[in-house]
Amino acid sequence: MKVIVFASQKGGVGKTTLTAHLAVAAEKAGDGPCVLLDTDPQASLAAWWNGRADQKPDFSPLGSLKELPAKLKALGAAGYTYAFIDTPPAITESIQAVVARADFVLIPTRPSPHDLRAVGSTVELAVKAGRPFAFAVTQAKPNSRLTVQAIAALSAHGVVSQAVVHDRVDYAGSMIDGRTVQEVDPRSRSAAEVDELWVFVKERMNESTKRR
Repeated sequence: MKVIVFASQKGGVGKTTLTAHLAVAAEKAGDGPCVLLDTDPQASLAAWWNGRADQKPDFSPLGSLKELPAKLKALGAAGYTYAFIDTPPAITESIQAVVARADFVLIPTRPSPHDLRAVGSTVELAVKAGRPFAFAVTQAKPNSRLTVQAIAALSAHGVVSQAVVHDRVDYAGSMIDGRTVQEVDPRSRSAAEVDELWVFVKERMNESTKRR
């Protein structure tokens, strides 16, 4: 089982939204079964899943981070192919413990000066743990020069997905009732960019695994 961790020091970058959407994208692409884990005390991912009609991807509750190693081992033995882990917006020892279990770390980043300045600590976390990582630009404005500049700036620190997640109301709207944009409107531009981002994450993770 491969473990994908979504991490960022900044809040409001869309970690929970990306975690849910990419897990659904993986299931729809035939890459499941997938399982979600929520290590954020706000439990937004858990709340989203509890309001969901479709039981895929699965969700596994976690009592404490001390249980994480045994939990991941059990989930792998149960036959899950991917575990998607949401984390709180902070850099703490507890998040370091989660990142240390990752096969791949995805760092969502908004194209703003404040967000770009904050990525350093998250990158250091992944590098210190020896985990491969990449950036995903989120909440981007269509046809914005700032988005292009953000991709260029992030490229100096690591690989950046060319699949940009744009600032559209359908993302927030779909999350209200436990769905994703792919399920609300599979032909939408939002659905296409999520599917493209999943292809990127899967390819980068497999490349990193081969190098390691």
